[in-house]
Amino acid sequence: MKKFILILKLAGILIVAGLALYFFFSVRSCVREKQWLALGPIENHPVRIYDVKFSKEFNDMNDVQLEVAQAIGVPPIANREDAEKHKSQLIKIEDTDTYEVDSLTYSIPYLIPSAKELLDDIGRVFQDSLSAKGLNPYKLIVTSVLRTEDDVAKLRKRNVNASENSTHRYGTSFDLSYWRYVKIPEYRGRPYEDVPPEYLRATLSQVLKDIHDQDGRCYIKYEKKQNCFHVTVRSK
Repeated sequence: MKKFILILKLAGILIVAGLALYFFFSVRSCVREKQWLALGPIENHPVRIYDVKFSKEFNDMNDVQLEVAQAIGVPPIANREDAEKHKSQLIKIEDTDTYEVDSLTYSIPYLIPSAKELLDDIGRVFQDSLSAKGLNPYKLIVTSVLRTEDDVAKLRKRNVNASENSTHRYGTSFDLSYWRYVKIPEYRGRPYEDVPPEYLRATLSQVLKDIHDQDGRCYIKYEKKQNCFHVTVRSK
């Protein structure tokens, strides 16, 4: 009986000690959190930011892009139901840590594997470049992906200048907004200072130029009216 009582006392001491430690570290954590938040927004420290000459550097014409898209992409898809038949050739594009898919009106979120890989690499390098330039983190926004024949017809009713034979029909192309981005929140809750959109656009343009010139993995067209960079992968 005495042994049992001793065990209960030891258990009680351990429980009390455990609770004391829990409250001690909780209070210390709260104090540190308040001190962290009291520091104010996390500032940018921009370095080596310059704009690429968009019209000059990103001027790969549609006929050049189209030739590659038709050779390596999927055949034109009639509608969203028909897209289901080509799932083995396409990968669904979803939000990641480096980009988000916009609310698509005239396209569906699918790309051929090499185009998806290219998009992932651009997103990753973009965030690395922001960090290297002393800028706070943002995600890219994908504004257009695979267009079905129905999508093209609807788009041309709204915009008569829209291309009837776009590379978007083959799952090889995607558009990246150069004015809109998604701020990534700091995980402890301290706000980030905003990065001017001009800095984000300049950083993205440098990333795209490096990939375009050094790797030769893609064609890029600067789309002024659509406020985006149109990117087409060049190989499977």
